[in-house]
Amino acid sequence: MSTFVQEIVEILKNKHLTLSTCESVTGGMIGSHIVNVSGVSKVYLGGIITYSNESKIKLANVVPKTLDKFGAISKETALEMAVGVIGKFKSDVAISITGNAGPISDENKQVGMAYVCICVIDKTYTYEIHSKETERNQIRIDFTFKALSLLLDLLKRVS
Repeated sequence: MSTFVQEIVEILKNKHLTLSTCESVTGGMIGSHIVNVSGVSKVYLGGIITYSNESKIKLANVVPKTLDKFGAISKETALEMAVGVIGKFKSDVAISITGNAGPISDENKQVGMAYVCICVIDKTYTYEIHSKETERNQIRIDFTFKALSLLLDLLKRVS
């Protein structure tokens, strides 16, 4: 995973873009992989872990009505998490993730399902991802890999 995370950091540097993260289900794994890259402090402004609904509201500015209507595991919540963190850190790019790593379904959402939202300057992209892993931590690792892959693919396409 480190090679393509290095590529993410290089693209951010070359395009003079900054990044922030807002994680729920991955609990900081995305940010952890990003900070493993030397020199990342030039582009990575920081991240927040919003595991509970309360922290999503207080730290990422997720609207309580969004959580009531759509749940924590929803594209709407992922979008508000990304917008919230981009506003908090004043970054150019933000990535958020919220999902279910199990072991039981939550909010009628299946285990191994998550939503990722990536904001790049003034555009947002939301994705539903699925993991075929069956063990909780392996699901979280798979989500991290898939989210970072989406970020890399998107950064390659954005001018």
